[in-house]
Amino acid sequence: MKLRAIVLASSACIIVACSPSQTQQLTAPPARVQPIVVRPNLPSIATPSIKAKSAIVIDTLTGRILFQKNARTPRAVASTQKLLTALCVYRAGPLSDPVTVRSTDTKVEPTKIYVSAGENYTRQTLVKALLVKSGNDVARVLARDISGSQSAFVNYMNQTARSLGMTQSNFKNPHGLTEKGQYSTALDIAILAREVTKIPFYRQCMRTKEYTFTFPDGRTKVLKNTNKILKRVPYCTGMKTGYTS
Repeated sequence: MKLRAIVLASSACIIVACSPSQTQQLTAPPARVQPIVVRPNLPSIATPSIKAKSAIVIDTLTGRILFQKNARTPRAVASTQKLLTALCVYRAGPLSDPVTVRSTDTKVEPTKIYVSAGENYTRQTLVKALLVKSGNDVARVLARDISGSQSAFVNYMNQTARSLGMTQSNFKNPHGLTEKGQYSTALDIAILAREVTKIPFYRQCMRTKEYTFTFPDGRTKVLKNTNKILKRVPYCTGMKTGYTS
């Protein structure tokens, strides 16, 4: 199957500095919500030619939009929505809490870490595998652990998205595999990415090039980050990739 990368938050939401005359300004975010709102009276930079159907580049420190193309067009965003799964886990309680895998958690298409029913981990261990290797099985484990069921966790995801100001998104699962009625936009994913970068442990996970995952029986597996730009560009600090067929 031929895969097509659709969003890479580390390049689609790059942290850079530009003068106000070159950019669009975002409104200051309220207390815990950081919506990205464009002020149309400010000038934008010249539009480069890119192949992506939708894109956005922001400065997460100042809140400036540096470039956008069809940023409000709803599309499938694949595994980039795992950022929302990770954020929901973080807000639900301590990452040190234990998690036991159930057989229903593992019934999902790859990419998988191949955890097995009955195994015990911490949320922290599974979140790192989620953000580094994008495991769909660990996404399901975490979702069920937090909310009791996949459907209840999806409700939690959508509530969290709305609280952030992600007004053009609807999520149907915790891993991002294509599902009818599931969509988001480049702008909404940028809002999400900006929120996730506030969490130091998550920033550390997403810039990790390789991670040795240890199973309860002592076996280990080296998980390589799905973000290939981490190895190509020295100033890349990582984020989350997503692919569709």
